[in-house]
Amino acid sequence: MLEWCVYILKSLTRDFIYVCSTNNLVRRLSEHNNGLVQSTKAYRPFEIAAFIAVKTEKKARQLERYLKTGSGKAILKKRILADEVPHSGT
Repeated sequence: MLEWCVYILKSLTRDFIYVCSTNNLVRRLSEHNNGLVQSTKAYRPFEIAAFIAVKTEKKARQLERYLKTGSGKAILKKRILADEVPHSGT
């Protein structure tokens, strides 16, 4: 069973995308939208733009780290969020 996921949040008010991983996506989205996550507090509210389910926490953390690199961001914007994110320099 797939228990972990890497999720991509999109701010509904600003040009901001956030990538992280969790084993409870509903809880984490609520935490982000309720201002309980310091790194995203200023960009609320959020919607889930995409998520990728994986079997283990280790795989989720590896994928999260990759999607935060330059090449990972490029793939994320071009292949996963192509309809969601403007193709700007961010």
